[in-house]
Amino acid sequence: MLANKVEICGVNTAKLPVLTGAQMRELFESMQKGNYSARTQLVNGNLRLVLSVIQRFTNRGEYVDDLFQVGCIGLMKAIDNFDLSQNVKFSTYAVPMIVGEIRRYLRDNNPIRISRSLRDVAYKALQVRDTLINKYSREPSVNEIAGELKIPREHVVFALDAIQEPVSLFEPIYHDGGDPIYVLDQISDDKNLDSGWLEGIAIKDALGKLTDREKHILTLRFFEGKTQMEVAEEIGISQAQVSRLEKAALGYMQKYI
Repeated sequence: MLANKVEICGVNTAKLPVLTGAQMRELFESMQKGNYSARTQLVNGNLRLVLSVIQRFTNRGEYVDDLFQVGCIGLMKAIDNFDLSQNVKFSTYAVPMIVGEIRRYLRDNNPIRISRSLRDVAYKALQVRDTLINKYSREPSVNEIAGELKIPREHVVFALDAIQEPVSLFEPIYHDGGDPIYVLDQISDDKNLDSGWLEGIAIKDALGKLTDREKHILTLRFFEGKTQMEVAEEIGISQAQVSRLEKAALGYMQKYI
């Protein structure tokens, strides 16, 4: 038993209680009548929810104990605001609250600086979101949040995007028992396609067939971004000559490629 013991914030996770649906309802009814010990039992009986949520955030360099404590704050908020009259499982309601609390903590500790005005809009949007979740027991739309704040939808989207915490390219997003699939595996790279690589080789070979003057002109025009007039001044010929040499060189390269 000791080998399987894992302590977080002094809590032995191997001995966390699990409450049945009937026990949950009984405790909620008791808590809402003023029984504070029932609230404590609800918190202790749902700490496994917090443990399951913080697994998503353990690869961000944060201390597990810190994440657990923040997740417990989200759990307590969910317990205090849960409405028994709604036909919703407590875990369905609590998990987004716990996740939201952890994300707020990570945003506040984010080294990337966000403007104060943008952060204020984002936090107001998150507060409205939590209020609407409590009211309707569902995730509100961006339009609903924007309507409550009386600001354009685009402002809400931009503010919420700005405060999202960075995601590591090596964060696993799927694991089927074998090798995990990382975020990096889901990102395409248009710059390193085989076709682009072969095209680069062909262009290099075609450039090798040009005269030194033609190569110099194309380098100045397309690698250094200079105008034909600037190229003409640099190499001491007319702009018309630069134009003719450029067209001839490009025409030859196109045929060669």
